[in-house]
Amino acid sequence: MLVLLPPSEGKAEGGSGTPLDPDSLSLPGLSAARREVLDELVALCAADEEKARIVLGLSEGLRGEIAKNTTLPTAGTRPAGEIYTGVLYDALGLASLDAVARARAESSLLIFSGLWGAVRIGDRIPSYRCSMGVKLPALGPLGAYWRGPMAEVLPEAAGDGLVLDMRSAAYATAWKPQGASAERTAVVRVLHSRIVGGVEKRSVVSHFNKATKGRLVRDLLVAGLNPAGPAELVEALRKLGCTVDAQPPTKAGRAWVLDVVVTEVH
Repeated sequence: MLVLLPPSEGKAEGGSGTPLDPDSLSLPGLSAARREVLDELVALCAADEEKARIVLGLSEGLRGEIAKNTTLPTAGTRPAGEIYTGVLYDALGLASLDAVARARAESSLLIFSGLWGAVRIGDRIPSYRCSMGVKLPALGPLGAYWRGPMAEVLPEAAGDGLVLDMRSAAYATAWKPQGASAERTAVVRVLHSRIVGGVEKRSVVSHFNKATKGRLVRDLLVAGLNPAGPAELVEALRKLGCTVDAQPPTKAGRAWVLDVVVTEVH
């Protein structure tokens, strides 16, 4: 099982680990692309702070992130699983997993990134600011930039198993499974169910959507469940107590869509 996760906008500080070595990261086929994005981002932030702030979509209060980006090649690092924080990662709780569940997380979780393309939780990276929605002057929109490198590398990473897609829309633009890989992919949505005037209403709630996805991934890791495909994933989630509406693809080469329905948001 390969689980695709979005990163978090907020990140922990990079720590005191040795500086970044792009060639040491997982998915070495992305190394050249990573270096290109890194060089462009550092050059942009070093040359014109105001332009960088606009390009990166940062508020005045986050202007300090620009200076941090200029030091990325020499900044301290820590495992990506510690760098990414926020609602989904709080709910996932990597630090509190036991050794067996942690090993499953290290082999199955893949975090998408505007700067790195995608990394495993054990990859050592510095803290940075660069979302997938950014359009760098020389490289263009990063979602489009990463499609080529990702198409070369990720099918092998996915193998013949289930691809569990928990990404947000911006990060989903960087890689869309194709063909047989798509048919083994399950895109998970979290919907809040409420009764309004005697009629059920379902809606997406962003904050709690992230928390629920984090808890789902954690529960799968802790339970040691490794579904072979989307149909088996539906069964696994139901065993974990989830209410799941499954929408199998109606055409070849399409992904499944799984709606996890919750009545309480927390």
